[in-house]
Amino acid sequence: MKAPGVIYRLGRKPDPWAPPDWASAGPDGTFGNRFDDPDATYRVLYASSQRLGCFIETLARFRIDPTLLAELAQIEGTDDYCPLGEVPIEWVEKRILGLATTDKDYADVCSCEWISRLRKLLAIDLKKFGVEEFDASVLQLTAPRILTQSVSRIVFNGGFAGIYYRSKYGHDIENWALFEPFQIKVQEPELIRPDDRDLQRALELHSLKFKQ
Repeated sequence: MKAPGVIYRLGRKPDPWAPPDWASAGPDGTFGNRFDDPDATYRVLYASSQRLGCFIETLARFRIDPTLLAELAQIEGTDDYCPLGEVPIEWVEKRILGLATTDKDYADVCSCEWISRLRKLLAIDLKKFGVEEFDASVLQLTAPRILTQSVSRIVFNGGFAGIYYRSKYGHDIENWALFEPFQIKVQEPELIRPDDRDLQRALELHSLKFKQ
C-alpha cells in the first residue's frame, strides 16, 4: 500500500522527523511504542494521514482515567460538571508539525491477506503473548507490545518501508509507522498555535483543556 498524499508528524522543535535517541530506549531496546523493533536494530517514526490524527494520538496520554470518571458518575446530585484533563501550554510551544510524502510500499497489517499471513507466522508465540486467537482486533490492543512489535519485525524483514494501520482512537484516522532508514521526502514544517482548529478538535474529543 502507498500513502495517498501528504503525511503528518507532530514532533519536537526544530525537527519533527528526528528519530528518538537510542540512549532513551528502555531495557528491552524499544521505546515502548506499538511497532518498535523488538530486536532494536531500526527505529520507527509514527505519522498520520490527517493533521487531526497527530493531535488525537499524542494528546491521548493526558486523558482522565476512566476509573475516576466512573467513580464521579456514582456521586448523587445534578450531573452539571465534567472534570477536564489539563494540557500544559508548553506542550504546544515545544512542538511543530512535520509534512512529508513517500512513494514506498507499506504493509496494511489489518488487511485479510496480512491477518492470514501473520496468524500462521505467529502461531507458536500466541500463547506466550497471552493471546488465544489472532485477528485484526489484537493489533488494536495497547498490550502486549511484544506481539505488535513482532509484527513490525516480520514486515521489516519483508522489505517494506513501514506499516499502515488505523488508529485505535477511531478508524477514520489513518496512521503510518515508518521504518529506519526513513524513505520520505520532507517538506517545510508548519508552526502550530493553541487555537489550531485540529488541535482544538482533538482536545474536545479527549475532554481536555489547556492548563491556565
